[in-house]
Amino acid sequence: MTENKPLSDVERIKIESNYLRGTIREGLADTLTGSISADDQQLMKLHGSYQQQDRDLDEERRKQKLEPLYSFLIRIRVAGGVATAKQWLDIDALADKYGNPTIKLTTRQAFELHGVVKRNLKATIKGINATLLDTLAACGDVNRNVMTSANPWETEIHQQVYDDSLKLHTDLSPKTTAYHEIWVNDELVEGGEKVEDHEPMYGKTYLPRKFKIAVAIPPRNDVDAYANDLAFVAIVEKGKLVGYNVLAGGGMGTTFGLETTYPRLASVIGFVKTEDIVEAAKAVIIFQRDNGNRSDRKNARLKYTIDRVGLDVFTSAIQTVLGDKLQPAKPFHFDSNGDAYGWKKSFNGKWYFTLFVQGGKVKNDDKLQLKTALCEIASVHKGNFILTGNQNLVIGEVAEEDKAEIDALLSKWKLTNKLSGLRLNSLACVALPVCGMAFAEAERYLPSLLEKLEVELEKFGLIDDEIIIRMTGCANGCARPFLGEIAMVGKAPDRYNLYLGAGFSGDRLNKLYAEMVSEEEILGLLIPILKHYSEERLSGERFGNFVIRTGYVKETLIGKDFHKDISLVKYVPEK
Repeated sequence: MTENKPLSDVERIKIESNYLRGTIREGLADTLTGSISADDQQLMKLHGSYQQQDRDLDEERRKQKLEPLYSFLIRIRVAGGVATAKQWLDIDALADKYGNPTIKLTTRQAFELHGVVKRNLKATIKGINATLLDTLAACGDVNRNVMTSANPWETEIHQQVYDDSLKLHTDLSPKTTAYHEIWVNDELVEGGEKVEDHEPMYGKTYLPRKFKIAVAIPPRNDVDAYANDLAFVAIVEKGKLVGYNVLAGGGMGTTFGLETTYPRLASVIGFVKTEDIVEAAKAVIIFQRDNGNRSDRKNARLKYTIDRVGLDVFTSAIQTVLGDKLQPAKPFHFDSNGDAYGWKKSFNGKWYFTLFVQGGKVKNDDKLQLKTALCEIASVHKGNFILTGNQNLVIGEVAEEDKAEIDALLSKWKLTNKLSGLRLNSLACVALPVCGMAFAEAERYLPSLLEKLEVELEKFGLIDDEIIIRMTGCANGCARPFLGEIAMVGKAPDRYNLYLGAGFSGDRLNKLYAEMVSEEEILGLLIPILKHYSEERLSGERFGNFVIRTGYVKETLIGKDFHKDISLVKYVPEK
């Protein structure tokens, strides 16, 4: 813990909250406002909800002397990303009844509902619990949804890794009974006796900041393992899962103008056998609980704790807890971090179809009736739905005799149309209008920017080339922008910082290339580089590697170097 400095106010809120109760119940009952108190907004995060407001309507409501149009985001944990077809239909119905109505598939294999007003919060969360999913610990200063590779039935190894991720999900969840007391009236969906509140791992103050875990299976890094506070990389020897390499200290967020904040890649600290994965996770979480910065939340993530105490000191502390259970790391290799689209057959004889979902947004619009399409598929589907770490969706466990029916529905709703390699490797956060931290658009804007870039990619013969592109409305890193070969991070309305040069397999950070650029400038800068890439890339060379080799940006592997060696360029229009 940071010595001789006052605790942040969030620490006071947690201490006084009586295990996350605060005055949430009283705030929900207050019908004079659509918001809840500032203290309870912090606690609500640990219950899986953020208060938001529609910023598009702020000016109009001010003129009418009305408070902002407040609503709530509800994030739903989906262990390993796997949901049943019935759960999909139930969540869709809740979005229609209480939400805006859309479903957001997040970059952590979770559902999000947006636009839920305060008076409907309890009914919505209670409805979510009735599906056997929950929102507890989907946000806030705890371990969040545990990610794992997108299809647990791809191989027997994938099935074993999925089972281990479920153990992490269960064992690392908060134990407070406040969640059911507030949202479900103590009516547990599954059996269990009520006990006195006690958080054996988290304690009364939980963690200094959010904590994220992913479990990856080489050679595909579809969970962006290096972006997590803690990651386990499956090690397979002679066809058997023998254990996991342990990676610690990753994280994407930074703050503009504050160079003490930066994205960081997780460091490899060792290897543990399969049976020791939960014990290893708890050792790292407890170290962060006891040593993380509780004074300055901008420097509170595990990445800063490790850099402050030193990687050797951190690793030695974990070794002290685990003893010889923490062994030297074993070799592994990633070659991509995207999803494998289309139909694939699993080891159990079932089929699965990976569907691209633009920005993870499941909705109906003039171009695509995706929400209706997926409901029709879910109504006949006998398998499951799997949310991927790239905001996409797998229609899983399709029996051979049912494949033709699902395929016909995919074709009927135009869900098998060919898309560019750039679009298939795109991510975007929600951003405006509801995110209070966003400076610029992301989810609503990226598709139109992609359309303009795709015109040029077609000219250059790059339309099918996989290039990772990511856009966020701010620098908090929700769509993992600093692992994009191309990334735009919002800094002001219609203005972005442009970053280049991350690794295609998620093992290298990108670097700032141009600052505060408009769409015209983004296109003016990127198009010549893409043309250059099409003409002079080496055989098999990825775009991120190309821009480093040809000197557009410097290679960045260490978080502390993220703000160093930057040579900004300016867009000069052609005459």
